[in-house]
Amino acid sequence: MPGRRRKILGVAGGVLVLAAVVIATGLFRSARVSLLTGAVLASDPDPRDQLPISGVRIAARSGISKGFATSDSSGGFRLQLKPSVGLGRMIALDLSQPKYQPAHLELPAASRILVVHLTPLQQEPSHRISGPLTAVANVRVRYATRIVETENVGSAVKTFEIVNTGNVPCNGKRPCSPDGKWKAAIGGVSLDAGQGNVFDNVRVSCIAGPCPFTAIAQDHFSEGGRRIGVSVRDWSDTATYLLEAEVFRTMANDAVRTLFPVIFGRAMSFTLPGDSQGLSIEAELNGSDIVFPMGPDLLLSWAECSVKAAPDHTNAYRCELKPGYQFR
Repeated sequence: MPGRRRKILGVAGGVLVLAAVVIATGLFRSARVSLLTGAVLASDPDPRDQLPISGVRIAARSGISKGFATSDSSGGFRLQLKPSVGLGRMIALDLSQPKYQPAHLELPAASRILVVHLTPLQQEPSHRISGPLTAVANVRVRYATRIVETENVGSAVKTFEIVNTGNVPCNGKRPCSPDGKWKAAIGGVSLDAGQGNVFDNVRVSCIAGPCPFTAIAQDHFSEGGRRIGVSVRDWSDTATYLLEAEVFRTMANDAVRTLFPVIFGRAMSFTLPGDSQGLSIEAELNGSDIVFPMGPDLLLSWAECSVKAAPDHTNAYRCELKPGYQFR
């Protein structure tokens, strides 16, 4: 009996040792990093002016491991490292974009959200404007829709910030990121159209900060109505959102609509319904009121514009001033 007992204990001990080896091996294999995610923003002390930078070329290397990615219109990127690297190994990152100073970073491999800020290039002396700057003021956006059943009597614009610090573990203290890993913050805003009025064509968009790491938490705007609101979850650094809507009253039909863009620094942002047509910008240049038809190529003499189609069938526009112009 004692011999048999020792045999049983020996077998059990062997099983425990084997299990420990399997677990340790699994942990060793899982302690590797193969994906880098983050956002590239313009460097500015004001979070509202930390605008997303698209078209940034990101190159990563660590030993024989390499990876490449390009930031999208929201500044976000997903970079796949092949092969994966061990946790804690140093990774070198090089970021480049023609309008910004290149950046070189070295950081240990870890599971984190990367937020990288790039500094705009200073104008070369040969391109500096020696004369007075042209003032751009009273900017309005005009467009037309195919079907209008009520009259647009105005528009509403509201920005709000979700203040948060990225890469802070959640530890079960809500709110958290969708995967429960990072500490999050929730912020929002609400609007009242007034008696007899309703909101329609409501758009909510992220215009500054690490937009890829934010999401709408509560939707009280999609259906329109007199009162609208939205709550947004942010699990990285401070982000800025824009809530836009047109105010309608049941009156005579009118296909032409006007809204005012939001201006931060040298850029203006606005969103339009997906079926909008005939986009034009009205603005005062040095006191003269001028209409600028945009056309399909979004050509504007005093700014460079881009557009991004959203899943909700709206289009988000962003225009940056060219040298020699300033918003007044």
